[in-house]
Amino acid sequence: MTETMPAGPHPLGPYPGTYPLDHLVLPTARLDVARARLVSLGFVVAPTGIHPFGTENCCVFLEDGTYLEPLAVGNAQAAAKAIADGNVFVARDRAYRDKCGNEGFSALVLGTKNADADHARYIEAGLSAGDMLSFSRAFTDAAGKSDTASFKLAFASGTGATDAFLFACERINAPKVDRSALQVHANGATGIIEVVAVSDEPSEQRRLISIATRSPAAGQGSSTAFGLPNATLTLLDPVAFETRFGIPAGAPSELRFTGIVFSVRSAGTVAKLLAASSVEHEIRGDDIVVRPASGQGAAFIFREKA
Repeated sequence: MTETMPAGPHPLGPYPGTYPLDHLVLPTARLDVARARLVSLGFVVAPTGIHPFGTENCCVFLEDGTYLEPLAVGNAQAAAKAIADGNVFVARDRAYRDKCGNEGFSALVLGTKNADADHARYIEAGLSAGDMLSFSRAFTDAAGKSDTASFKLAFASGTGATDAFLFACERINAPKVDRSALQVHANGATGIIEVVAVSDEPSEQRRLISIATRSPAAGQGSSTAFGLPNATLTLLDPVAFETRFGIPAGAPSELRFTGIVFSVRSAGTVAKLLAASSVEHEIRGDDIVVRPASGQGAAFIFREKA
């Protein structure tokens, strides 16, 4: 979803072909816990944003225009009503929490200029996760400036899947707001290089991801990559995931988002910051790997990029 939103058109401009990564949805039980965890990892966290349907978030914005959306249920009664009214976003959040718990990484969001067309594509492909969602909400930037943003979303997922979904997000109205102060992080993170997903049957998920991203699959077997304009989405089998990151893949799943690779200016700066914050981490080649924790629903991997 979308709160203290990046302003104006997507930084990549028009994208008639493969869709760019827009943001990542990370369910959490409590925003205060998520905020504290993210700060300990060296991120600046935006003010809390309130959705009109019971959920709330505290986003982390990055220089490359992508962002993280830690998501909690702030008003259970409003969320329940939204689900009864057919709100797919809240319903999918509930389904994820019921299956996987309150901490995790539920959705990958793609930027689009035409969510209606995406919804039609998903229906035609038999991959629609339900009705579209249009909504507006007030937001506030770091300087206290308030305005209203409006969005239209189209949802896709595999049949019966509850561990992960993808959706296209069209920014109908995104007023210009200076968010530069929210993009300067102590850990030097500048963007998202890669999103990692795990599947027990990767070949079965390639069609879903290719249609949602409009990107062809590259590779076979234990690892498949989908090239987006601003990141790579990598689909691994459980063994390949554990081999690469040293983290168990967890319970069997058709599709689960499990890792986020950030570009940082200095790996040494990250390592010192994590040590000073007493955050356990492991050096694996060029990567600094931080395992999931409360308020951090996925493995965070920091990689120095010139």
